[in-house]
Amino acid sequence: METFQEHYNSMLQTIKQHCPQADIATINRAVEYARAKHEGQKRKDGSPYIIHPLAVAEIVAEIGLDTDAILGAILHDCIEDTDSTHDDIARQFGTTVASLVEGVTKLTRVEYSTLEEQQMENLRKMFMAMSKDIRVVLIKICDRLHNTRTMEYQTPAKQISKSRETMDIYAPLAHRLGMQKIKWELEDTSLKYLDPDGYNEIMQYLAAHQSEADEFMKAIQTRITTRLSSVGIHGTIYGRIKHVYSIYRKMKAQDKKIDELYDMYAFRVIVDTIPDCYNVLGHIHDLFNLVPGRFKDYISTPKPNMYQSLHTTVIGQQGIPFEVQIRTWEMHETAEYGIAAHWKYKQGVEGGDEKQFEWVRRLLETQQEENDAEDYIHSLKVDMFDDEVFVFTPKGKVMSLPAGSTPIDFAYAIHSGVGNAMVGAKVNNRIASYDQQLSNGDIVEILTSKTAKGPSRDWLNICNSNQARTKIKQWFKREKRDENVAHGKASFEGELRRANINPAVLQDPELLPVLLKKLSFESLEDMYAAIGYGGLTATKAFGRIRDELTRAVRQTQTKEPAKAPDQPAVKLSRHKDSGVIVEDIETCMIKFSRCCTPVPGDDIIGFITKGFGVSIHRRDCKNAAGANDPQQAGRWVKVSWSAAEEKPFATTFEIDSTDRDGIWIDIATALTASRVKITEISGRDMPAGKARTIATFEVKNVQELESIRSRIRNIAGVTDVRRGQN
Repeated sequence: METFQEHYNSMLQTIKQHCPQADIATINRAVEYARAKHEGQKRKDGSPYIIHPLAVAEIVAEIGLDTDAILGAILHDCIEDTDSTHDDIARQFGTTVASLVEGVTKLTRVEYSTLEEQQMENLRKMFMAMSKDIRVVLIKICDRLHNTRTMEYQTPAKQISKSRETMDIYAPLAHRLGMQKIKWELEDTSLKYLDPDGYNEIMQYLAAHQSEADEFMKAIQTRITTRLSSVGIHGTIYGRIKHVYSIYRKMKAQDKKIDELYDMYAFRVIVDTIPDCYNVLGHIHDLFNLVPGRFKDYISTPKPNMYQSLHTTVIGQQGIPFEVQIRTWEMHETAEYGIAAHWKYKQGVEGGDEKQFEWVRRLLETQQEENDAEDYIHSLKVDMFDDEVFVFTPKGKVMSLPAGSTPIDFAYAIHSGVGNAMVGAKVNNRIASYDQQLSNGDIVEILTSKTAKGPSRDWLNICNSNQARTKIKQWFKREKRDENVAHGKASFEGELRRANINPAVLQDPELLPVLLKKLSFESLEDMYAAIGYGGLTATKAFGRIRDELTRAVRQTQTKEPAKAPDQPAVKLSRHKDSGVIVEDIETCMIKFSRCCTPVPGDDIIGFITKGFGVSIHRRDCKNAAGANDPQQAGRWVKVSWSAAEEKPFATTFEIDSTDRDGIWIDIATALTASRVKITEISGRDMPAGKARTIATFEVKNVQELESIRSRIRNIAGVTDVRRGQN
């Protein structure tokens, strides 16, 4: 087991090597403070907890951050796991350090979840933190890196969930920040737990072929070194096998075994100047045969994360293709550590090149208008995690857009005024349709008119960037509120009518505030406007308040004194033949509540209604909570099941499952096999590839119901089966 002293010495050595200007005295004071606060706390491997903050601080120092960032790393768990407060740390180490610690704590407290509402809030907090101080996220990435290095001590379930989180969030974020070295380690370590068989297969193959790989790389390296020395170019050359996850991804994408892959080697040539980069490129193409279409110049056209290099793929005499990356030492530092190598706080001063934060600002700008979880997650996947396309303005300015972008995305990337005034576009000097997908190297010109009527609603379905989508929604929200209200009202009332709900229910003075609170709107008009300009769909709005509306309609129906013969709202039966005994009441009307659909064997309670006898509820029904209310105590009565001959009772299951083909058929088959009468079955898609099935059927008792529940739970893809509303 590693000791505190070993980790402290290693951290100190790294700081002196990479951060020679660091304030060692203050760092030592922070170490002692954190050590005292974490006294008695242990990690999963049994080691003192203080070892983790020291390890994180060492990684932070390795990527070249400053004293405040190192202090933030050492103290990053103090607010979360000890009695330390923001003010305590501010008094001891300054407000900047305290803010860094608090920022990292906020990111830690909100766990990643497949539930999109939670995921959205987590990511929003992360980007808000980044907007204030990028070091917060850099420390958090370093924290995650050390946690992945010690993942072996976690439970298998935790290993999988944390590895998935790392793959989904932290590795792409490290990539976007240009931190390739950390990104590779995060991906490789996560793969080890997500697909251990695939990981081990690759590692075993690499180990078995290590000697021939070393021989090949040495031969190539010697050949390049000899050529550069002969022409007087000073450079450092080394080769490597591509990292494990890169190989794994190629195997999956190409559906090949590892021994069928040909592009597994990469060589890096690091020189002193940019002219040397291009000179080396010429010599590489002279020494080896060029693979057509595999040359990329990221020096003249850097990636948005500041990455610069020349990439070319060639074939050696052995017939083995390999990639060569050519860059300067400054470019190499940026490629390894990304934004940490050129960030504005590096020298302890404000300012610096703000271009590197452009993508962060763009996300922050657009997220303020995005209240829907699914849309926000989609925007992140599009704007942050997916590949990019690089296009040019007519004046030669490079624009970076999400892959799949159209001229509409390009127009709004320039300015919202350009997008709103757009009447057409040219791509490579030819008239292009609005939905034409742009390709790398396209020259795009936007045609505008002062008399343009603004964007079309159809553009929301054509554009691919969240920036364009948000600006279009803003235009409709601002310019056409009356039209939006009318359009949104028609759409929403259409949803109600399809569900056989009279829109007049929205005018209920008691119900309306409940609905608006659930929807997070001040008025119905605001909701209609949001639906009209595309900020919310009518289907989603209805889905959020479906239960409240359905309940209100049922309550209205039960209050109606007269019922048409073809509209029996509730089936009533007399006390003696209902199967239920009401204490202290000889004869009364009985009805079974539709909110919880009780069946024989359930623990039940009765509620004396106004004019319709006794309503029977399950005791665990949320509507039976009033039994504990002293003001309603007189209307709740004890009831029990009679010993009369069992008869069928209607009940409902809500079944959650994966959204796969045939899931509803499997559920219906299971019910049929249980020999019960199915009165209704329906289903709908849910977010994140899920589905929900609502099945109403008749059973004789709770034992039969539980047997059916067990049968359905055994269906592949089913995740939850619960009693629902009838």
